[in-house]
Amino acid sequence: MVSTSQPRISPGRLRELGPINWVVWQVLSRAAGTADAHLFSTLGRTGGLFRGWLHYSGKLMPGGRLTRHESELVILRVAHLRRCDYETDHHIRLGRRAGVTRDILERLRTGPDAPEWSPAHRALLTAVDRIVTTRDIDDAAWSELAAYYDERRLIEIVLLANQYEGLASTITALRIQRDGV
Repeated sequence: MVSTSQPRISPGRLRELGPINWVVWQVLSRAAGTADAHLFSTLGRTGGLFRGWLHYSGKLMPGGRLTRHESELVILRVAHLRRCDYETDHHIRLGRRAGVTRDILERLRTGPDAPEWSPAHRALLTAVDRIVTTRDIDDAAWSELAAYYDERRLIEIVLLANQYEGLASTITALRIQRDGV
């Protein structure tokens, strides 16, 4: 979603972030390839909550059991369904490093019905679509997903999709501007 309105909470700097979150913001911005990753300079204003959120997020991605490629497919599909350009921008860059090509990005926009998906990826993307659109996964979609993923990964898929769905809501509600804006 392209927001033309001003951010509801301005990105913080040293005074608002504190020294620890300021350093974290600087490191994460550089890793993201930008001078100011607005997501981190905004959420960093929450002090220790920010660091707790980063820890949880990092346990899901990149620290989860899903491959980086699978994680990026989940995240980019959520970002597309939620029309969250901020998430899309960041995860196109991260996705490239995990083998998400332009062709795959186009297929992600089409969704699980694109004919080129493997059965496992089709099941994964169908589950993501269900989570975002219905807040649940129906039994048929769950059975299909469970044919390819163990219990730990099944839980992780649900947590990862919801993490990024919630993050898209946070970005939208706070009107966090795309980096470089």
